Amino acid sequence: MNGMKNSLYQQLVEKKKAGKKSFTVLIDPDKIDHESIDQLVGLAIDAKVDYFFVGGSLVISNYLDDCIRQIKTSSNIPVILFPGAPSQVSRYADALLYLSLISGRNPELLIGQHVVSASFVKQSGLEILPTGYMVIDGGAPTTVSYISNAAPIPADKNDVAMCTAMAGEMLGLKLIFMDAGSGAKRPITENMIEKVAKNIEVPLIIGGGITNAEKAYLNCKAGADMIVVGNAIEKDASLIKEISDAIHSVPVKI
Repeated sequence: MNGMKNSLYQQLVEKKKAGKKSFTVLIDPDKIDHESIDQLVGLAIDAKVDYFFVGGSLVISNYLDDCIRQIKTSSNIPVILFPGAPSQVSRYADALLYLSLISGRNPELLIGQHVVSASFVKQSGLEILPTGYMVIDGGAPTTVSYISNAAPIPADKNDVAMCTAMAGEMLGLKLIFMDAGSGAKRPITENMIEKVAKNIEVPLIIGGGITNAEKAYLNCKAGADMIVVGNAIEKDASLIKEISDAIHSVPVKI
């Protein structure tokens, strides 16, 4: 595990430099069982999915370890933890998104919970990916906003999003993740993505409300380096191939 310390992050940076886009499937351990995982992993391999994010806002089941082990047994696709709290750690994953909620003003989610779990996270041996997490208003109350007790960035405030991402990068965060939340009615606009992407150097992850291949493609064209889809795939697993093909067909800038 420790030999992989910077490997995934280096990979993401190199992909960004080359203009290559990534597709990530989000799996919520609370919403899936053994059979569904096998089916989903099979589809993901066929569709050439780049990464799995595993996690959710609550993770009420004790299924996290089993879920990741099952994915790892049947595929070589890297598994990155997307925790609802820093304590949601599994040593079976390849890396952990170490999320600091920079769009809100709740100190617990900026640094408080991290202090409590730091020793535990460090001992996990996981590759740690310090991530500036920005919740953007997707037109539906999200679990993240509710649990974090933090207002999302309004959907039309491109400058606020840009300055938040810039601040996160200057503070040393290695990834920026803009999320409209699970089941968002409105995905993040291309204008906002473009404004943020043009003003930061670190890889930009976009998720929430992406329900079709065209939207994923346009988000990548606007400057997203990685697209994350969860909810739409839970509803229609066949979307994996369409969305993956669209993301991987974005012309590489020379």
